[in-house]
Order: sequence, then C-alpha cells, then structure tokens
Amino acid sequence: MAKSYPQISQIGADIKDAETYEIIGSAMRVHRELGCGFLENVYQEALEKEFRLQKIPYEREKELPVYYRSEQLKAFYKTDFVCFGAVIVELKALQKLTTIEDAQVINYLKASRLHRALLINFGSKMEYKRLVLNLRESAQSADKNTGKNL
Repeated sequence: MAKSYPQISQIGADIKDAETYEIIGSAMRVHRELGCGFLENVYQEALEKEFRLQKIPYEREKELPVYYRSEQLKAFYKTDFVCFGAVIVELKALQKLTTIEDAQVINYLKASRLHRALLINFGSKMEYKRLVLNLRESAQSADKNTGKNL
C-alpha cells in the first residue's frame, strides 16, 4: 500500500500559479524539441537554456541543507533547479513516476522549507506533478514536543 503524506497536496490544474505554468511551459518546449529517450542530464541542460531564453530566474543543482533538532547536518539534498527562489524543480527520465520520486521531492520540500515543487518526467511521455507542502499546526506542534517521552 502506498504511503500517504497528508501535509502534501497536488495542486489542481485549475489553480492559477503563473510561476509553475512558466516552468511547465519551458519543459513542454524542451520535450517538443527533444522528445523522449535522452538521459536526465540532457533534459536538465536543455531546460536550463530554455529558462535563460524565457528569463526564468533559477539556481541549478542547488544544495538544500537538512536539519535535525534545529542543527544543520553535514548531509544535504541537491535538487535539479530552484526557480524564482521559491519553486523546486526535479527532473526525471523514467518510464513512469512512482511514489519513490514523490517521496524524494517531499523530502526536498521539507529540507528547503519551500512550499512548491514540480516533478517533471521526460520518460516515455512528458508528465509533471505540482506538489505543495502544507504544514499543519499539528505537525508544527509535534516538532516542538520532540524532547518529550512518548
């Protein structure tokens, strides 16, 4: 059975989010030009060129620190892009996305403390997921009680 992440939701296609629409449009242009079958790093390089053409601000292979009890760990995550200083963009070139890739992006959101992410797959067909981190008060209060015996 797939693990559920109640603090994560997928934004519906009807919700207007200009920044993610611009990113998705860039990914569609890359896919239209290259099609399927390339390795992830080819799509990453092409998407970087498209971001420059579209004047989308980005950071490539951004390191995201990980914290434990408010202390930064030596370990870190590295995401493909952070666009507009607020949207994580993780690229894949797989036959099909699974919950493993969802979990990876969820961890990136948690580590970065950003709230929006796009998981874009250039595999057999281009597909994407918009993910939003919605930390509820209960989750925040649970963090405050980490020192208590359960």
